[in-house]
Amino acid sequence: MKHIIILGDGMADWPVKSLGGKTLLQSAKIPYMDKLAQMGRVGRLKTVADGFHPGSEVANMSVLGYNLPKVYEGRGPLEAASIGVELKPGEMAMRCNIICIEGDNIKNHSAGHITTEEADVLVKYLQEQLGDERVRFYTGVQYRHLLVIKGGDKRIDCTPPHDVPLKPFRPLLVKPMPGTENITTPEGQADLTPQQTADLINDLIMRSWELLQNHPINQKRMAGGKDPANSIWPWSPGYRPQMERLSDKFPQVKCGAVISAVDLINGIGYYAGLRRLIVEGATGLYDTNYENKVAAALDALKTDDFVYLHIEASDEAGHEGDISLKTLTIENLDSRAVGPVYEAVKNWDEPVSIAVLPDHPTPCELRTHTNEPVPFFIWYPGIEPDEVQTFDEVAACNGSYGLMREDEFINEFMKEIL
Repeated sequence: MKHIIILGDGMADWPVKSLGGKTLLQSAKIPYMDKLAQMGRVGRLKTVADGFHPGSEVANMSVLGYNLPKVYEGRGPLEAASIGVELKPGEMAMRCNIICIEGDNIKNHSAGHITTEEADVLVKYLQEQLGDERVRFYTGVQYRHLLVIKGGDKRIDCTPPHDVPLKPFRPLLVKPMPGTENITTPEGQADLTPQQTADLINDLIMRSWELLQNHPINQKRMAGGKDPANSIWPWSPGYRPQMERLSDKFPQVKCGAVISAVDLINGIGYYAGLRRLIVEGATGLYDTNYENKVAAALDALKTDDFVYLHIEASDEAGHEGDISLKTLTIENLDSRAVGPVYEAVKNWDEPVSIAVLPDHPTPCELRTHTNEPVPFFIWYPGIEPDEVQTFDEVAACNGSYGLMREDEFINEFMKEIL
């Protein structure tokens, strides 16, 4: 049996007053997800381990069954792997957003969804102006980039910028982490203290703000009515993680693939031993090329045993607080991804097991991630269905899988079907 996980990032939500108290999954027209929930079995998954922030790196690693306390090293190292940066001992990697600061506030975490082409010019400029033997900047995708600090100490308190839209940025600058006696760094990994590391990063933030405000790219963006990309915001530090390959845990996965527009997910795939498939038109936004992603997934399923198809659009709409846009992204996931995959594989000679789920909720009301369990379903030919008739946060509470934790979901999904 082959396996595909279709993950709608941030798709889960809270009840919305304007929708009559329904969640977006309850309100959206999702005939294929409802149908597969009826034909399959449903449950909920706790994707955010106790003590962890509800970030996409935490949640997606949990979906794949990784033990977070043992292997988690933050977003930075995962995104480094995705863009081909091999971290050496003593190097600390951080996600480095390019953001928009307006006045003293963080206006948004994405610099108004800056393009990769624009951001590449800015990142290279920052490397020229701020980079040295200790500090290096690397271009990623759109607003998501990489900062590597040689000898940095990861025991620092960093605020994810998507958690604090419209908040003053100065109180959110990096600080040494309290209680650092509970968080160790490998021997010889850091030659800076947490305070020195925080001071260095904060200096880079403030200097980037001075450098970028009048850059020609931003002058052009502002002249066109767009938000300027006028500061960096590094966060989620860590060293190279020690993650087992998916094939080590599941020998039936002789080869697998990951499809995503997000470096973070591709980095997880790299350490999980999945090959990265680059899809033309994959943007990570509502305008992503669903058709090309599905075509790539189906091609991969013909040769591979496992495919992780990640679609970011709902999460970005949730961060924008846009109920209509997020509903559209959910309906697009249903009609342009879940439906075509199901229709294509339902009669294959070798059966295909399909799982659909979010990684975490991104409620439009809150505009950031939360840690509530997410709904999921598993379908494959011949599975004995339960009584659930729709796919949403409420109906999933009655699913036969109950509430799963840690690696229970992936073990159930990957189990051999006799």
